[in-house]
Amino acid sequence: MKLLLAEMHNRLQKIYEGGGKKAIAKQKEKGKLTARERINYLVDKDAAFIEIGAFAGFDMYEEHGGCPAGGTVAGIGYVSGRQCVIVANDQTVKAGAWFPITGKKNLRMQEMAMQNHLPVIYLVDSAGVYLPMQDEIFPDKEDFGRIFYNNAQMSAAGITQIAAVMGACVAGGAYLPIMSDETLMVEGAGSIYLAGPYLVKAAIGETVDAETLGGAVTHTEISGIADYKFKTELECLDAIKKIIDKLGSSKEAGFSRVTPIQPNYPAKELHNLLPEDSTKPYDMVQVIERLVDGSVFDQYKEDYGKTILCGYARIDGWAVGIVANQRKIVKSKKGEMQMGGVIYNDSADKAARFILACNQKKIPLVFLQDVTGFMVGSRSEQAGIIKDGAKMVNAVANSVVPKFTIIIGNSYGAGNYAMCGKAYNPRFIYAWPTARIAVMGGDQAANTLLQIQVASLKAKGQVISPEEEAKQLNEIKSRYEKQTSPYYAAARLWVDAIIDPADTRKVLSEGIKAANQNPDIPDFKTGVFQV
Repeated sequence: MKLLLAEMHNRLQKIYEGGGKKAIAKQKEKGKLTARERINYLVDKDAAFIEIGAFAGFDMYEEHGGCPAGGTVAGIGYVSGRQCVIVANDQTVKAGAWFPITGKKNLRMQEMAMQNHLPVIYLVDSAGVYLPMQDEIFPDKEDFGRIFYNNAQMSAAGITQIAAVMGACVAGGAYLPIMSDETLMVEGAGSIYLAGPYLVKAAIGETVDAETLGGAVTHTEISGIADYKFKTELECLDAIKKIIDKLGSSKEAGFSRVTPIQPNYPAKELHNLLPEDSTKPYDMVQVIERLVDGSVFDQYKEDYGKTILCGYARIDGWAVGIVANQRKIVKSKKGEMQMGGVIYNDSADKAARFILACNQKKIPLVFLQDVTGFMVGSRSEQAGIIKDGAKMVNAVANSVVPKFTIIIGNSYGAGNYAMCGKAYNPRFIYAWPTARIAVMGGDQAANTLLQIQVASLKAKGQVISPEEEAKQLNEIKSRYEKQTSPYYAAARLWVDAIIDPADTRKVLSEGIKAANQNPDIPDFKTGVFQV
């Protein structure tokens, strides 16, 4: 785990450089702060800041020079004591231009704001859509234009949006600050216009400079589009703090919280609990005891469906229901040995019932994933594993209380769905460096694909040698293993972040606090499922 964490931190340090030292130097020459410096100045000191999507775009777009952090620095932090969503364009990465992953990341941040009723602060410094990839970012439902749709929806829902224009804000992107509640601009740096000086010249033959066209003076004194102008970025950021400081309080969901108690075991011990071999067993109860207050975990149906642990606990004072895959080899109620990490009929039934109970009691759900899937084979099929699995998936899909997912180890196949993977709308989803996300394990997938290839060749009258089979198996496995990496998942925003296991309790507590800001919990309905 220490090696994996060292690798993660080394990669993050590279990502924190954005577009590189030369690009940062150019930013400084213009008297501008970097995106990370802006956020560091804006957020309250000694308060938690949870960065989201740092690995967005990781190892992607190499033919375009890369897109570190998706060209945007974002997260959930505190400004004037108020928990906020913060999104800052990184001008050092392709002038802050939007790649496809940039749009996906910005939409994810807006989704977090809408789900949790958190104020949004946009720190704008972007050249707009990255034109060489415009067809992948511009026209679809979940592309660039959806940002402004969400602006309107959030405004209607009473979610505060503040935009500070600290650099370029051009073309379609110009709508974002103007569709926010208040717009601030930095003189001599910020500019807002639908078409820049070159395009204006080409389109209508007018010669005009950027400041006259869309600078801070133009928009605060002539057009009236912007609300405030400032000489420096720091003055602008200070003004944001004052605006947020005056926001009225809002209703809360009312999730139960008491005075927090530290676990009986240090969080650092989480580094030592997982075996290096992800197929080996370990006791998930020990993981839970290092996350929950006083290490108290009240198990539900402890002696039934033992490959899933369900129970009540508190995390940093917040009441939670925990659903976790047990990785020990255990005995079933019939005395049969059951493999850890596999969901059996009884464990699926138990988990579904527990999820229903948490919804009835308005208790947020925490899913700790280390699952290889549902049990297969004739005995399980005849016992109705599909029915019991569907029952659990139904309960997760229709759950109305906030859900939070931590992918600790394996996350394979339908087990990913049943344990609240990204498709099942968790408020926040994080991965440990040990996470693996795929339709099945690497060995199983490689052998399955190889068998299909060999059968296809035999049908054509061709035979391959054992040596060639072994070579093909290794090639398939290597390719597949790369795609199951947590970095592959984080690059595509299948998870919000890769975290140090020792930070799990903190990110869960901050997530529940965010979720508590939204009082609107729908009525719980389960729909139709077989019992």
